[in-house]
Amino acid sequence: MPIEDYAAAAQKIAGFLKLLTTTGGLRLKYRITAGDGARDPEGLEGREIYVELAGPDAPLLTQRGGELLRALEHIAAKIVRLEMEEHDKISFDANNFKAIRARELKLSAETAAERVRSTGNPYSFAPMSSRERRMLHLAFRDCGDLETASSGEGLRRFVVVYPRGMAHESAAHGRRDDRRSS
Repeated sequence: MPIEDYAAAAQKIAGFLKLLTTTGGLRLKYRITAGDGARDPEGLEGREIYVELAGPDAPLLTQRGGELLRALEHIAAKIVRLEMEEHDKISFDANNFKAIRARELKLSAETAAERVRSTGNPYSFAPMSSRERRMLHLAFRDCGDLETASSGEGLRRFVVVYPRGMAHESAAHGRRDDRRSS
């Protein structure tokens, strides 16, 4: 179910964050942007609601690779009643943690693209969250000579970059790629 009423969705998320900061005692301030103003300028996230968090407790949200930040996004998506495949429409960030990670992923994608182009061999990224894998796939969308595929299971799922046409060949032969981290 897409987000049809941005104002109502933002109010629900604000209510949740108010409860979290008052009852939960977290010292956080937040700013919620919805609609066109929430769009990711890099185009790597399909966000329609963007929540920026700051304050003395913001570093708690970004510990362990942003685990708590992702948990808050998940809860907010459930509050707004988004289907699992639509959870990326809501994005939370604290102290530019995710913005910096998005830039890192984009730079890693550029480096991997050059490596695949120069060697002709596939490149495998380290395992990452589904949201980050999606961001990598989107980073390669304009590379007509390359293609990406996700491989692995669960927490070990990762993105592989191939020269165009080679992904289907690898799948047909059942080959596993040499793992190289970015």
